[in-house]
Amino acid sequence: MSLILRGKVREVHDVGDGRLVMVTSDRISAYDVVMPTEIPGKGQVLTALSVHWFHRMRDIVPNHLLGWRLSDMPEPFRKQEYAGRVMLVQALDMLPVECVVRGYLIGSGWRDYQQTGATSGVALPAGLQQADVLPQPIFTPASKAEAGDHDENITMDDVVAAAGPELAAEMERVSLAVYRRAAEDCGRAGIILADTKFEMGTAQGTLTLGDEVCTPDSSRFWPADTWTPGTSPPSFDKQYLRDWLDESGWDHTPPGPELPPEVVAGTRERYVEAYERITGRSFDEWLKEAAE
Repeated sequence: MSLILRGKVREVHDVGDGRLVMVTSDRISAYDVVMPTEIPGKGQVLTALSVHWFHRMRDIVPNHLLGWRLSDMPEPFRKQEYAGRVMLVQALDMLPVECVVRGYLIGSGWRDYQQTGATSGVALPAGLQQADVLPQPIFTPASKAEAGDHDENITMDDVVAAAGPELAAEMERVSLAVYRRAAEDCGRAGIILADTKFEMGTAQGTLTLGDEVCTPDSSRFWPADTWTPGTSPPSFDKQYLRDWLDESGWDHTPPGPELPPEVVAGTRERYVEAYERITGRSFDEWLKEAAE
């Protein structure tokens, strides 16, 4: 067992034979700063949704998931403390690009649009408002930032330079296909998938989906019945935390502030609700299965 990576939320262990164990913690970050207060069960929600989407997207693109129950894990990771927060995965050669897809204009895409009328080199119609639906989903890649830095939106030309024309085109095609299916599934649950980001790598030259998929950490989920263009909609994701942080007066530099109990509870509630609405399944039921 060898720890090879400790990120803001996940730890990755090399367990041999080209396999990794990803452990998802309850840490939460905002504005690239890890908060000192954890959100109980958050890591299990991220794992649960990722497992759901990996299975849902298998016919579109291969993924790195090998197992998620405790009985699937190497011996050191069969403890109950890991239940629901571990995935056994195939090691990939990860690509240096965040595969972002936007169906709605919000966040950095909205900021870019206000300044240039475009985002990631994709020109958009004039007169759009914040949180407007786009004419069609668009691929707006971003760079993978070094620790402590912010991801930056890049163009398709940058992706071609990093990955080559064929792989870049396949990344765009797969990203849009996965987004469209996830957005349709979310729509049936009364949720708008405003945007999301994917991580991809290659396994023996084959493009493969990795890391996490369409979770509240990597996506913006909005209740469809309260969405109104021209506003920043309420959400089932980290936006609730970001809004509280902005109102608190914190200046977005480390360290982050301690989170009050109501913000912890509100964040957890939104994450769990996203899982249950999207999958149609009890979160507690999934936890029991993951512990087998």
